[in-house]
Amino acid sequence: MKPGRLAYAAVGFAFAGFGIWVVVTQHAAWWPLVVFAIAPDVTLLFGFRAGLQRGQLDPRAVPAYNAVHRYWAPAVLVVVAFVVHSDAWVAAGLAWCAHISFDRSLGFGLRTPEGFQRE
Repeated sequence: MKPGRLAYAAVGFAFAGFGIWVVVTQHAAWWPLVVFAIAPDVTLLFGFRAGLQRGQLDPRAVPAYNAVHRYWAPAVLVVVAFVVHSDAWVAAGLAWCAHISFDRSLGFGLRTPEGFQRE
């Protein structure tokens, strides 16, 4: 495994562990954690259609896919949720960060405008 991927995996476990810790210790709702751990891949559903090459995402789905697979949005969610003392949403943002990290550790990064994995 490449060192970068291993680092992403470690960061993903840290985000996931901290998110679970927040839910358990603060008695926060668990459902935002679960939903935000899965939700970024909903964009994949809009990227499938006939006529695409293997591994290609429909180019019209690429902007949405890339937007939800960057760290800035969940980071903003974590900061805002922390400021307003919403533990469940802090956990949700951490789960979203974990999702992105695990994707990157498995080699699933951002997409090119044509819908292929960036090298």
